[in-house]
Amino acid sequence: MSRVSRAVAAVASVTVLALTAGGCVTVHGEREIVPSATKAEAARALEDFTAAYNKADKNFDPSLDAARVAGPLSAINQSGLKAKRASNPDGNPNHSPLELDDAKYVIPKQAGWPRWFVADTDSNRDKDDDPKQDTRWVLVFTRGSAEQLWEASYLTLLSPDEVPEFKKDSDGWAEPVPADDAKLAVRPDRLSRGYTDYLGKGGDTFAAGSHTTGWRDIRERNAKRPGLATQYIDQPATNGDFAPVGLRTEDGGALMFYASRHFERQTAARGMTLKLDPEVKALLTGEAKTSVTLERVSNQAARVPAKGADESAVEVLSRIQGLTGAKGE
Repeated sequence: MSRVSRAVAAVASVTVLALTAGGCVTVHGEREIVPSATKAEAARALEDFTAAYNKADKNFDPSLDAARVAGPLSAINQSGLKAKRASNPDGNPNHSPLELDDAKYVIPKQAGWPRWFVADTDSNRDKDDDPKQDTRWVLVFTRGSAEQLWEASYLTLLSPDEVPEFKKDSDGWAEPVPADDAKLAVRPDRLSRGYTDYLGKGGDTFAAGSHTTGWRDIRERNAKRPGLATQYIDQPATNGDFAPVGLRTEDGGALMFYASRHFERQTAARGMTLKLDPEVKALLTGEAKTSVTLERVSNQAARVPAKGADESAVEVLSRIQGLTGAKGE
């Protein structure tokens, strides 16, 4: 089971346009820089998302929250619900309503569309009596016009200590990070490409951790499994709903949200049979006679330091990944 499946289904754990310079997009002549949402609008967006999410999870029906998710979270959520429904057509026998409270809204000032904001929330999916397991559900909400619904496009799980102090003006509004920001160690529009290159080649752009060196180690071990050849291909995801978004932090760096796509090809040795999990079978096209290619979408939250900072490596704080497709051959 993927980390996102555990984060979404278990108690214990895991549009639009790219940002342009200045974090501002000029559409239909709208040039005024204003808060992307009011706090009341942000609260309503979170409430509507939670209600739709619970209906979809209870029935394992992706259509019930399709209008409330976008981008990488939509890809992960919708495929996950489809796969679960194949094994449980009558719905989720273990459904427990998600609760998101203690919401802190980080709302940037922007011009034009799309607009977005961040909701930092406490969920009932962790153990509140164990500080070591306490996590915050941090969601990015976006919409492409005043007529569209607010949709959750990114979801990451952070410990309370990992949520940074955001830079805000005298009125409490946050500062969005432009895609071509030269003040950061890595430009936001190059973050996804840098990450996928790192997974294949290594390097020093990203700090050691479970989502960098740890993930590379796991892949290396998987590649050595007897009777099964495993190959990986990683691709950046930066367009449309998958555009990176970020907020300036007090230290001059940024908390960035970005996405990527990952392909894993498994080929069985002669005389061996591929063993497919039920969620893979539910999304499978073709017949997996000798090989299967798994496609996954991943969304990350990363702390990107300011250029010239003492510690210049990008720290990937959280990663949620979901199976979105499988092709047999």
